[in-house]
Amino acid sequence: MLGLLTAAAIAACSPPEGTSALLERPERVIMIGELHGTAEAPRAVGEIACAASEQGPVVVALELEDTLQPKLDAFIAAPDEASALATLEGSTLINRAVQDGRTSQALLDLLMRVRELKLSGRDIGLHLFQPSSLSRGEGLDQAWYELNMGYLLSQARQGRPDARVIGLAGNIHARKTAFEDYPDLGVPAAGHLPARETLSLKIAQQGGFAWNCSQDACGVNPSMASYDAEARGVILGPLDGGGYDGVLALGPWTASPPMDVKTGR
Repeated sequence: MLGLLTAAAIAACSPPEGTSALLERPERVIMIGELHGTAEAPRAVGEIACAASEQGPVVVALELEDTLQPKLDAFIAAPDEASALATLEGSTLINRAVQDGRTSQALLDLLMRVRELKLSGRDIGLHLFQPSSLSRGEGLDQAWYELNMGYLLSQARQGRPDARVIGLAGNIHARKTAFEDYPDLGVPAAGHLPARETLSLKIAQQGGFAWNCSQDACGVNPSMASYDAEARGVILGPLDGGGYDGVLALGPWTASPPMDVKTGR
C-alpha cells in the first residue's frame, strides 16, 4: 500500500490553467513554442504531459539531437536517480560548445519529471526531433532543416499512434505557417505535420529573464513584455496570422542555467 501511495504522490499534476480544455481538443499533437532558457516552459510542459498521462499514453517530444535518444532511453530506464544522472555524463546535453538555453536545469527537471511519471506506472516516454547534423549542406537553406525536423517530429506520432504528443521547441519551429519576410525559412517544422492533428501554442512574453544567446554572449538576458502581464494559462485563439492556435501565459520568466548532473535538482 505504501508503494502505491508513493507512486500516486509522485504522479500528482499541477498543469497551467486551461489544460483540461486543451486536452479535450481532438488534436493529437500539442506543440509549445518557447524562447529557450526559462524555468517556466519546461515545467509547464512536464505538468501538461502529467495531466495528459492521466488520460492515456503520452510522448514528450523535445528539440534535442536525435542521436541522444539512446542516452535518454537509458536515463528513463535507470533503476535510481543517481544511475539516471550518470547516463547523461559526457553527453552533449552537458558538454555543449554553445549553451543556448535548450539544455537548461529546467530541462533536466522535465526529464526527471517524465522519469518519475514512468516509474509511477504512467505510459509516457521521450522522443527527440532535432536533426543531429546542424549542417544544411551547400546550397540548402533553413527550409530543408525545418523539413527534416518536421519529419523527425512526425515519428513521435507515427511511432505511437495511440499516444498524445506534447512537444517543446523554439517558437519558430513550433509555428505552423511560413514567415513571409523570411522565405529561406520555408515552412517551420510543426507546419509539416497534418494541420487537423496539430495544435500549437506560443509562450507569451510577459517580462522576466531567460538564459539564451544574444549577439554578444550566452547567459542571462532580459525578456521583453509584449503580452498582458496578468494573463495566465492556456488561451486559445488564432495568433500571428494562424501561425499558432493560442498562447500559453506563464507570467514573468526566470532564467534557468545550463544543467548540472552533479547536483541533480
